[in-house]
Amino acid sequence: MLIEKHISDLLYRYQCVTVPGFGAFLTETVSAHVTGSASSFFPPKKVVSFNANVKNNDGLLANHVALQEKMSYELAVIKIGDVVNEWTYLLQNRNRVVLKNIGEISVNNEMNWVFEPANTVNYLTDSFGLSSFVSPEITREVLKQEVEALEEKAPIIFTPERKRDYSYLKYAAIFVTMLGAGGFGYKTYYDQQITNQTLLVEKNVQEKVQQQIQEATFVISAPVEAVELSVTAPVEEKMPYHLVAGAYRSEENANKAIAELKAAGFENAKMLSMNKHNLYPVVYGSFKNLNEAQTERKNIQKSHNAEAWLLIE
Repeated sequence: MLIEKHISDLLYRYQCVTVPGFGAFLTETVSAHVTGSASSFFPPKKVVSFNANVKNNDGLLANHVALQEKMSYELAVIKIGDVVNEWTYLLQNRNRVVLKNIGEISVNNEMNWVFEPANTVNYLTDSFGLSSFVSPEITREVLKQEVEALEEKAPIIFTPERKRDYSYLKYAAIFVTMLGAGGFGYKTYYDQQITNQTLLVEKNVQEKVQQQIQEATFVISAPVEAVELSVTAPVEEKMPYHLVAGAYRSEENANKAIAELKAAGFENAKMLSMNKHNLYPVVYGSFKNLNEAQTERKNIQKSHNAEAWLLIE
């Protein structure tokens, strides 16, 4: 059974696909970019990486394999374990593990696993149909030659300008300066008079206000007694069973998934806190007991999402 085909299918929809007992394949979205030297343009894409420390079974891959291969969940877990044993044996003997459309895993001199992603597939569905391209170099040699030819046909001739006598402007400037100085002196005197009158009025008003404040007396005949209030904090009901719709690396994508679920009629859809894999789980709802959660999981797998799985805290 080709487990890598099922991993590749899940990478289009999920940011983390864990292979139990082996490691996790993670995706990160990279924006469109251009290389200045070669004028190459690249569309947005998902870059695949591998983390050998994340090995716990989250149920996502096993549920998908069981659904696609038409087998039970328990048998799917066994099949995945057989493939993991085969991959581990190859790496222990310094052989490469080639995963089609995902990448290659090899062993370095320190016996550490090294992952090299494949660039043949773009797992970002928003970039479907977009491919990289190289822009032809823009040449400016023809325009330069045309400008040089135009300069040869129509040379620029500079004609010296005859100097004029502007001595009369000097006396006009002196007259304007004297007129401005006189106007400025009068304005300064007028502003000072207005300021003095304003300060005098403000001083009189403040003296009357202070006198009235000193004459006023405030008496409280019957002070109000203090009232004691007791507030009892509500006890939060524990719901350890969560029906998971998906797990997302960014909180923004998780909120979008919640909005889609609520639009589909799942009013209890919500986001759990970030888990140890730095992912935000989005759930259809949380339940108090296991039987209720399993019943709801079967209903959702039949009607909405065949890959919904159960998370127990």
